[in-house]
Amino acid sequence: MRKYVIWFLVVIVLGIFVIIFYNNKIKSNTSQSRSENSPISIRIGWQIPWATQGQLTQILKHTDILEKNGLKAEFKGFNYGPPLNEAALAGEVDVIFTADQPAATLLTKNPNWVIIGRLMYNRVSLYVPPKSAITSVADLRGKTVAMPFGAAAQRMALKAEGDAGLDPKKDVNNINLDIYEQSDLVKNAEASTWKNVDALAGFDPTPAIFEEKGLIRTLTVGKVVSVIVMSKDFIKSHPEVPVRFLKAFHGAYDYYRNNVLTADSWFTEESKLDITPKALQIAASIEPNVSAKSSDEIRLGFTEEDYSIMQEAADFIYDQSLVKTKVNMKDNIDLSYLKAASLQ
Repeated sequence: MRKYVIWFLVVIVLGIFVIIFYNNKIKSNTSQSRSENSPISIRIGWQIPWATQGQLTQILKHTDILEKNGLKAEFKGFNYGPPLNEAALAGEVDVIFTADQPAATLLTKNPNWVIIGRLMYNRVSLYVPPKSAITSVADLRGKTVAMPFGAAAQRMALKAEGDAGLDPKKDVNNINLDIYEQSDLVKNAEASTWKNVDALAGFDPTPAIFEEKGLIRTLTVGKVVSVIVMSKDFIKSHPEVPVRFLKAFHGAYDYYRNNVLTADSWFTEESKLDITPKALQIAASIEPNVSAKSSDEIRLGFTEEDYSIMQEAADFIYDQSLVKTKVNMKDNIDLSYLKAASLQ
């Protein structure tokens, strides 16, 4: 009898251990499944007053597009490129939205960043007063042209002058003027000159605002190739994120092309710019994704012209002694994530 009792107790103990084991296994699998389904946090660095990038960021902020792609974002806004680069170098952001020149600058300072896709095209313009006698870039010989030195607007202006047969160092008086100081000059639709300045170069949305108000006449427009740049360390820790993020960004463009006024209003509200929908339309006119007829037409990859423009940006900042080393932009672009996302 005693023998049967002992065996009975052994069976009960073994049963308890089996139940505990399977309960723990179920809890572990449930916890793992919950962890796998939890969104991955990503810190996005963006530029508050910069259209069309601003509208795309607002879409990511106001919709569930990121969540649907398994991501949860913390948005860190900056007024312009250099502070955004500083945040990237300090490891305060995981992905940034930036133009070709700041991207090249970042890459010369820290190779831990990689371009994973095209952000957008944005305009840089060379313009004169509405009543100016200047009708072409060639007419700038002997004139004073003000521009923000070190910016893409300077790069475009100097190239335009050279293409028109002018020597930017001898034939034109090119002077430095911050983009935010241009509004102090550009006020009169009947002006033929701006004090001692005959022409200006700048980047959107400032020229777009001037143009919409009839305060300038544009001589030429150049293209900046802006990019999505992600931390390599972040990618190493979260290898699935670049593909997810690009899918979300593609979704943001798809939303934008169908909801322009909504996205514009979100951008205007946060940027606090004195800008109209028409001016935003002018600024976005250079970006084909905004006018795409279907989501299949949205392109986040690069053309050969894009590569040339980005390399011009890298060469420019080196030639102007803004950086100590020259970077090959194509070597710092990884399109494998776009390919994996089927978005090329």
